[in-house]
Amino acid sequence: MNISVDLQHQESKVLGFIEGEIDAFTAPMLREKLTEITLDDSKEIILDFSEVSYMDSTGLGVIVGFFKKAKAENAKLKLIGLSSRLKRLFDITGLGEIMDIESAPREVN
Repeated sequence: MNISVDLQHQESKVLGFIEGEIDAFTAPMLREKLTEITLDDSKEIILDFSEVSYMDSTGLGVIVGFFKKAKAENAKLKLIGLSSRLKRLFDITGLGEIMDIESAPREVN
């Protein structure tokens, strides 16, 4: 199982393109990449999951941990491109109601 995380920094915005499967093996790699993002009040982080084929509870934990860290720093986190399967994972856990999530991919300027 592999994961690829490409972070693109643009002024006060960070675009993260995640590809592959997020599980117990790859989640530490995702966590490490997310720690590279400097968080502050004006920062907007958009993570694109349109190329993620699978995520387990370990991956969900990494996203929740990053969400809490971003919220504590008053940064904005948005998840986009979630498949119906991934969106359902967030909805079942109640995270779909507290996190900014868009199921369909969108153009990011």
